[in-house]
Amino acid sequence: MKKLASVIAVSLILSACASTGKNPAPIESATNAANNTSQSQNQGQGQGLSQAEVEARKLADQQQKLESQSIYFDFDSSGIKSEYNSVITNQANFLNSHSNVIVTVEGNCDERGSSEYNLALGQRRAYTVSQQLELLGVPARQIKTISFGEEKPRLTCHAERCWKENRRVDFDYKSNL
Repeated sequence: MKKLASVIAVSLILSACASTGKNPAPIESATNAANNTSQSQNQGQGQGLSQAEVEARKLADQQQKLESQSIYFDFDSSGIKSEYNSVITNQANFLNSHSNVIVTVEGNCDERGSSEYNLALGQRRAYTVSQQLELLGVPARQIKTISFGEEKPRLTCHAERCWKENRRVDFDYKSNL
């Protein structure tokens, strides 16, 4: 989001200079101005943003919140526990409201088991979650699945507390503008 704000600020500075006939500010100065603009907007001022920019920021904030939610699984299981129904419902509601957004459902496993087994289990977990999203009305074209198996651990110790954290599905959002 900071990059978007920086690009917008640099574009505004360069277009303002072009319309006055003055030489544009050095890139370093424009970048600093963009960073300052981004920082002041992050502090809640948000002045001077177009409606599209406000909506883009709001969408990115929603996506970030949804990406911070994960679904955790029992050992050697791809069954979704009832305690995660609200997470899936939140994800589905967002996707149903934003047809231009695509989610990648990422299946993960702990380190136990072979690489092949963990890839298959991660795929089953991702597929199970994607099926639940579809049952809640999300079109299949908005959902992708991938398995990372044991390749993206959140914690790396060799104990149940780490294994428990690594048996999960994560969500990764992309806007398809």
